[in-house]
Amino acid sequence: MDHVLPQVQEHRKAEYDIDPVFLNRWSPRSYKPDPVADDVLYSLFEAARWAPSGNNEQPWRFIVARTKEEKERFYPFIMEGNRIWCEQAPVLVLLVSKTIGSRGTSLRTHAFDAGTAWGYLALEATRKGLVTHAMGGFDRDKAREVLGIPEEYEPQIVISIGYQGDKEALPEALQEREKPSGRIAMSEIVYEGVFAPK
Repeated sequence: MDHVLPQVQEHRKAEYDIDPVFLNRWSPRSYKPDPVADDVLYSLFEAARWAPSGNNEQPWRFIVARTKEEKERFYPFIMEGNRIWCEQAPVLVLLVSKTIGSRGTSLRTHAFDAGTAWGYLALEATRKGLVTHAMGGFDRDKAREVLGIPEEYEPQIVISIGYQGDKEALPEALQEREKPSGRIAMSEIVYEGVFAPK
């Protein structure tokens, strides 16, 4: 993808030159029911696999739900505000991170590393013409119980994956939110030399 998409241009402007994929990635809620082919879906996990990782521990793990039965197993632990739209997505994924490293000690950066893997996945999805939405609104204890997640893994986010649908397919209250969000100015996030918020 070598250009900023028209639906993104009116909402996002970069202050410095970057690849358009960073602007084109946003978090829609409307999905088409079209399935995602195996080779396309697994290319997202391939991108995530190459994310940087402290001590190369690679603590991220992805639990994928694509069949009706698998997705119905996810629904009880997803908060209602997310369920009203994410049930339309053809793929749901729970990202978990391993909290204990290969030396048996606590991995302080497990969540940070898992977040980086999610970022790589999201960018590759955008490159492939897919959309993704990460959800923190879910019951972690229930997810652990339902999916049999061992204690040394921490549930991080639920991710919906698929092809973008029409905003009119969403409940009316969500339709006006179905657009790319902006970002705060560079001057508010980068400080040279010392921490100096304005």
